[in-house]
Amino acid sequence: WMHNKVEGKQEYSSLLFIPKKSPYDLWNRDTPRGIKLFIQRVFIMDDAAHFLPLYLRFVKGVVDSSDLPLNVSREILQDHPLVDSIKKGLSKRVLDTLKKMQKDKPEEYKKFWKEFGLVIKEGPAEDYENSESIAELFLFSSTASDEDSPNTTLDQYIERMNDDSDKIYFSIADTFEAAINSPHIEGLKSEGKEVLLLTDRIDEWLMANLMEYKGKELANVAKEEIKPNEDKKISKSDQEIISKVKKHLGDKVSDVIVSSRLVDSASCILLPKHEPGSQLRKILEAAGQDIASSQPIFEINLKHKLLKKLNTLKGKQFNSFVDFLYDYAIIAEGGSPRDPAKYLRQLDKYLA
Repeated sequence: WMHNKVEGKQEYSSLLFIPKKSPYDLWNRDTPRGIKLFIQRVFIMDDAAHFLPLYLRFVKGVVDSSDLPLNVSREILQDHPLVDSIKKGLSKRVLDTLKKMQKDKPEEYKKFWKEFGLVIKEGPAEDYENSESIAELFLFSSTASDEDSPNTTLDQYIERMNDDSDKIYFSIADTFEAAINSPHIEGLKSEGKEVLLLTDRIDEWLMANLMEYKGKELANVAKEEIKPNEDKKISKSDQEIISKVKKHLGDKVSDVIVSSRLVDSASCILLPKHEPGSQLRKILEAAGQDIASSQPIFEINLKHKLLKKLNTLKGKQFNSFVDFLYDYAIIAEGGSPRDPAKYLRQLDKYLA
């Protein structure tokens, strides 16, 4: 709980409370929100929603102002300059209290994060002025601990970075297992670089709004900029393989390149940097938005035994195996092949 009395240009007292458990209607946007408003100790309304941002809707409390008019209405509150000033003060008070809890009582803070972390993640998009302060509160799973529990902050990630690093890498997937075993992070893990593992549905949207933190770019490993093929030494026979793969896949992909990130996997797909990933695409499609089909970049690991098999195939067999490798990459991304039955028949065939 937080008790505060402000005096000076404006006068108000506040008593705010953060509950231990989230209410059952936390995600119902039509539920009345807000805190109890008093003016000169006279009760005015039960749910004054203008005094706290929506991402702090779990906070309960009372505000008693000496400066607002007694005949105030919701419409007047919406445009009153004092309301905005009180809102900024209360928001800062809550954020500072949460930072103190995070620092002094980490185990208690983890319990708070489990209940309200998803709501806090709405903050950077709604409250740009405090976006970095809100981001300090985030907890993520990470390859540094390999534990399926959020226990790493962005500041801790930066502390563990090499001095010459300028990017915070993150992997997005539907499950922790899919994130930590993503082919996109194989190269980074082999180099000893840490990757944040994000599995909440809101995470891709969150990172798209945050973009950077304390001067470090937030880099999605599934969209990270790649080095063109000409920067790598590729034999003539391998170049012919790449050309044949690209010709067969046609409009399915924008390019086929030799991967610099794959270690154990045969192939993966990369999306253009500003295009929605599979997680955000699912959300937008569920909301009824028509999302144009993407043309990903197809990365292949020429050192992998499955790619070496391409050298022994021709004609329809070659094309069929390329389709198999493409579906392989789609599944690793968390998607589904267009024809799952065909993929399984091919898998049975190659295993046999």
